[in-house]
This record gives sequence, structure tokens and C-alpha cells, in this order.
Amino acid sequence: MTPHLHQLYPELAHTLPHVCLGSGPTPVRQLSAIDSCGADLWVKDDGAFGDGGWGGNKVRKLEWLLPEARRRGRETIVTVGALGTNWGLATALYGREYGLKTVLALIDQPVDEHVRAQLDRLRASGAELHFTRSKARTIASAPFLLARNFSGWRPPYFLPAGGSSPVGALGYVEAALELAAQVRDGELPEPTHIVTAVGSGGTVAGLALGLRLAGLRTRVVGVVVNDSLPLDATTLGRLADRSARLLRERGARLPEDLSPTGNMEIVTDWLGPGYGRVTPEAATAQTLSSKLEQLTLEPVYTAKAMAAVLDMNAHGHFGRGPVVYLNTNGPR
Repeated sequence: MTPHLHQLYPELAHTLPHVCLGSGPTPVRQLSAIDSCGADLWVKDDGAFGDGGWGGNKVRKLEWLLPEARRRGRETIVTVGALGTNWGLATALYGREYGLKTVLALIDQPVDEHVRAQLDRLRASGAELHFTRSKARTIASAPFLLARNFSGWRPPYFLPAGGSSPVGALGYVEAALELAAQVRDGELPEPTHIVTAVGSGGTVAGLALGLRLAGLRTRVVGVVVNDSLPLDATTLGRLADRSARLLRERGARLPEDLSPTGNMEIVTDWLGPGYGRVTPEAATAQTLSSKLEQLTLEPVYTAKAMAAVLDMNAHGHFGRGPVVYLNTNGPR
């Protein structure tokens, strides 16, 4: 299927390559059991996205990042994540399918059953793992990891945590255009807000840009779950602007009067003690989502975002809504 970005801007078909790694659109449905007060809640279940060994929001980013690596003639991706990284696992699994080696620098996080299972998957993925432990040691190790992974004169393709580069964020420009098509087709009403977790920022930045390109007035609410990166609205707005500039550089005729990134709100009240640390509110949201809505969340990202949705809705933050919760958890 031709991606929505290529349909909207046909000139990108020859300058911005795309590979299909999942079947869309991902399903939307109302959360009627868990929604006890406030605005109507819906879910767009992006955990269903991805036809390979892992799913979720990282796969949408890889649809643009993997062919970009190939366009640049790279054979290896070097990237970074925490011990339980969904991003690193998805990159290793899908990169392997496209002949790309993945090298991962892994930073410590609290180890629980979820992280142990993810580490087992990472070890089986074929990725080259480097346990660099801290952010400082990872930065210090970066020149070594890059130097040892040259292929001839070609350097590896370095990607930031979560794939949140201007190219990676296009995965959620595409998802926003997909959501707009679902609204037009009557699958759900136009939402006043879409809420999701913010681990590295690319998902929120892409949504903010994509919703503006689609002509939707929906506001993006990002629930910060990571305390090791700058994830404020100004920083993420700049990432969205860099993605827009990339599209223009590749030939897309974006509107000259494209509104500035003012459709984004970043909240930090549900992080708890830090990245990867379980909070009581998230544990409750995870249990309720499973029992009442058969929605599988995990404690690091998606349960914290759902806790935010439920609390903010109970306090009238979203007005009359409707509100879409974007689930990005995609275990296989």
C-alpha cells in the first residue's frame, strides 16, 4: 500500500524511500468499560503494527529509517537504549531482515521480569550488545563503536535513542495521516486530544506535524516517562520542524503558511522516581486496562501514559473530548 505521505506529496515517492513493515490502519475502538467519567476515551492500538518479531511505534519509524540507511549505502546501524529497549530489539529484528547489522549500546535501568525477558530477546536477535551502563560511558564509547563498524570508507548509520531523528519521526507523521483517514471514514470522531508516552520524543513530534498536515485540530499530549533526555515542548517542537524541513528538502510542497507547532502539550507528573521505575498509578492502570478492556500495557511507557489519561480525564482536563489513547506496546 502506498503510504499516506506519498499520496499527499507524490513528489516524495522518488526522494524519500519507504518499506512496508506492518499492515495498517491499526484498529481504533472506544474504551467504554474503563471510561467512567469525563470525555469519551478511544484507543488507537499501534501495538498491532508490525509484521515481524516485534510491534508498536518503533516499527513505524523503521519503515523510513531502514531504507534511508540503505539509500546512504550503510551496512550497520549503531544506536542506544536502556536494557529493556523496545527500540533496540525492533531495530535488530527488522534490520536483520533487510541485511543491516545492529550494534546496541545499553544503559542500565531497574531490572524486573519485563526487562529480563527483553534482554533474552535482545541476545537472541543477532544484535551486537555493549553494556555501557551509564549515559556518560555511552557517550565516551560512541567514537569507538562508530570507528569499529566502518564498512570500507562508509561509516555506520548512527541513530539516537528511540529512532527519534527527523526521518524517524516521519513514522508518526504517517500515523497521524492514517488517523485522519479513519476520521474521514467515520471509524471515530475527530479527537480533541491524542495522548501517548514520551520516551525519546519522535512519536509526539511526528504526530504534532502530521496532524497539522492533515488539517486536524487535535492536540497531542505527551506523557514523559524518561528523565535522561530533554523532552520539553520546545525541544520536541524543534524536532517536528526539522522533519518538516526534511520533507521540503526532499521536494514536498508543504503549505507555506503551515502553522507553528502549537498543538503539543508535555506533562511530567507521571514519571515517578525515574525511568523504568514502576508507580502505583501505572500498576493500577495496567490492571484495569487488562481486565476491563483486554488492552495489554507494560510498566515503563504505556501504563504510565494510561494512568495520566485516567487522572487527567477524571479532573476534566480534556473537556468534552473525545480523547484517543495511543497504545505503542507491541510484544510478539
